[in-house]
Amino acid sequence: VQELQLSQGTTHQALYRRWRAQTFSEIVGQEAVVATLRNAVATGQVAHAILFTGPRGTGKTSLARILAKALNCENLAPNADPCDACHACNAIREGGALDLVEIDAASNRGINDVRELRERLSYAPTDLRRKIYILDEAHQITKDAWNALLKSLEEPPDFVTFMFASTHPQDFPPAILSRLQRFDVRRLTVPEITGKLERILAADGR
Repeated sequence: VQELQLSQGTTHQALYRRWRAQTFSEIVGQEAVVATLRNAVATGQVAHAILFTGPRGTGKTSLARILAKALNCENLAPNADPCDACHACNAIREGGALDLVEIDAASNRGINDVRELRERLSYAPTDLRRKIYILDEAHQITKDAWNALLKSLEEPPDFVTFMFASTHPQDFPPAILSRLQRFDVRRLTVPEITGKLERILAADGR
């Protein structure tokens, strides 16, 4: 969604872009997942291949992006929250980080796409500490493409982290699932949604 310039010269930005969670502290309703991710970051034990799964719109990609920040943040908080202010956090938030690659697996699902990805894996990061690959709708990757990616998932370079987001984990090949650390993201309750909306309205002065 592009920003629209209003006649008064102000900029309108879609609500989801303005209020998308940027730190673990801003994530609503996923306490167990957030606690596990914080601990993994704090102890340096983040898995090299992670799956976020759950219904559409529950924060899977937001969690992946926040984790990418935490792995690269230059001023990580004691609770493992990214600062959202350093060069790495800014680059990831604004979409300018060369080493954060987000792939729509629904459109880039074939073996040639995976082969192209594999060819880039061995190159060291250029502007971040770690290279992060986030593959959304990953259940749509073809069987041949998964087979081509399997070796890279088993033994990626030390500086590479894979993150997959999917609404249909049952469609993943068992061999792939066995190599991923899985986090199940749940639907928010009505009170959680209401609370978030109330905070947004209050911040907007309404």
